[in-house]
Amino acid sequence: MKVYDIPGFPSPLRIRVVLAEKGLTSQVEFINIDLPAAEHKQPAFLAMNPAGTVPVLELDDGFYLSECTAITEYLDNLDGNPTLTGTTPKEKGVIHMMQKRADDQLIDAIGIYFHHATDGLGDGLKPYKSPEWADRTVWGEMHRDKAIKGMKYFDSVLKTQPYVAGDQFSMADITVWAGLIFAGYAQIKVPQACTALIAWNAKVGERPSVKNPA
Repeated sequence: MKVYDIPGFPSPLRIRVVLAEKGLTSQVEFINIDLPAAEHKQPAFLAMNPAGTVPVLELDDGFYLSECTAITEYLDNLDGNPTLTGTTPKEKGVIHMMQKRADDQLIDAIGIYFHHATDGLGDGLKPYKSPEWADRTVWGEMHRDKAIKGMKYFDSVLKTQPYVAGDQFSMADITVWAGLIFAGYAQIKVPQACTALIAWNAKVGERPSVKNPA
């Protein structure tokens, strides 16, 4: 298998943690995509993923799988022993519910703020920013506030249970963790009052897969 990504970026980190959790890192070839140079917006990459986002997983049969949730489902179920996406219908439902909330309230909100209300990754990507987002300050502040609200929501969740979707570490935890990494890049601070979220983040940071992703 091949993974097209860029080291250290939030969504690629999500899949690299999944690979480490599943013991699959050695089975993957990583191919670097130059995001600041907008390589992911060029025809060769768009042929693999029309959305123009990383990561992309190329399977051994040449099929390209994109979107972190889909890639995680695939990798987690390769060995018939899913540990990150649930085993019972309820577990799967709750994990996917929290995964969607983590994407919407953290990763996506922070991404909009980072790419449209700050300099983002630089001039190379400016031609690909949506022209209707002309008032970058208002748009960005709205999504920064949404991300902070999301942090407060997950703090409330983690006050009552050890992990985002319940008693077990799951892909929803990986997404929230990556969201907080992204928030750091975008200089959005976690509110000090979010003590449960801060403690959870420290705990997750000690997992071997998080401390040493590929």
